[in-house]
Amino acid sequence: MSDIIVIGGGAAGCMAALTAAAQGAKVRLLERNPKLGRKLYITGKGRCNLTNNSTVPECLANIPHNSKFLISSLSQFPPEEAMAFFETLGVPLKTERGNRVFPRSDKAADIIDALLYALRKAGVDIVCDRAQALVLENGAVIAAKGESGQKYICKAIILATGGVSYPATGSTGDGYRMAKAVGHTVQPPCGSLVPLEAEDCAPMQGLSLRNVGLRVKNRKNKVIFQEQGELLFTHFGLSGPLVLSASAHMRNFGTDRYTAYIDLKPALDEETLDRRLVRELGEGANRTLSHVLETLEPKSLIPLLLKRADIPGGEKANAVTKVQRRRLLETMKALTFPIIASRPVEEAIVTAGGVTVQEVYPKDMASKLCKGLYLAGEILDVDAYTGGFNLQIAWSTGRAAGLGAAAYCREDSGNEV
Repeated sequence: MSDIIVIGGGAAGCMAALTAAAQGAKVRLLERNPKLGRKLYITGKGRCNLTNNSTVPECLANIPHNSKFLISSLSQFPPEEAMAFFETLGVPLKTERGNRVFPRSDKAADIIDALLYALRKAGVDIVCDRAQALVLENGAVIAAKGESGQKYICKAIILATGGVSYPATGSTGDGYRMAKAVGHTVQPPCGSLVPLEAEDCAPMQGLSLRNVGLRVKNRKNKVIFQEQGELLFTHFGLSGPLVLSASAHMRNFGTDRYTAYIDLKPALDEETLDRRLVRELGEGANRTLSHVLETLEPKSLIPLLLKRADIPGGEKANAVTKVQRRRLLETMKALTFPIIASRPVEEAIVTAGGVTVQEVYPKDMASKLCKGLYLAGEILDVDAYTGGFNLQIAWSTGRAAGLGAAAYCREDSGNEV
């Protein structure tokens, strides 16, 4: 019999298992995939943006939903300790733009290999099986049933199965189903950090714009997001870091409408940009406006700019009127895209929604409804912006759950496990 069963071999599950084992608990980790951490392989474009080199208040400011719930776990295990943890495991780290932290090797596999080595060294029993149900007795967990038919007896269970984003990695909502079965409320999962659908983007497919401004307004014309960064045009609409962060604020497509405004020249105010346009038009007076604009914007973007500004592409630069120039300027400062919808949750980087945090103790991630049950990571109704913050949530809540479950087992046995 194990003291603790950890269900899920992702970031939160691995951290929970390692933490509990370090406390002397006998830990078994159930992972449905033959390899641990499949989702970690694709984070940070395969480089694994494992945390953000920031303070706890800065982290909390980047968690738009239920951030107060995470104050305790983040304070117990902040980014600096997560970084120290991995460097202790032999993975040198580096900090890049936006305080994003990566392995110096730029290989997500190094993080996963380090976790696997640490788990084996700690004596964690890793079993390839898909948990199907939690077994309760007198309101407390006593076992987990696997797809193999095996019944895993234990004193405590840590549920760290992730959400429903990237289902090919094994995140198919198993944890939600098991949590519901023991009485937990699950907020409907939806995509967070997810691309957005918009019209007129297909001709620019593959075009990446850096250092642009993005504003998003709701149907009441209120700005709900405003930031500068990088975005990407796709065949269906908009993506890229800036758009993914904006999507975290756009969760009510059923009742609200959203419009994105892209400032192609955020470093220039209107007066400065107008002077630049006048100069370019003057220097290229006998050329077509389309050719002149290639000094200012990517070629694939120019037809849309001219269409929105209602100026013929073949117009000679010396024939452009002051009114036309003003329309072009306004278009460059606020290229508008009504957002049709977010992409399916399966395409999201993380899942918004999950187990209601009011039913979980924030200090140790213990269930308030089911004795001996702990929850960690993406299964909880918390999510953050891009930049390593979501993985930091996984490390912090995983560690809190590991400590909590180990302490519970000690109390349950009446002596050290």
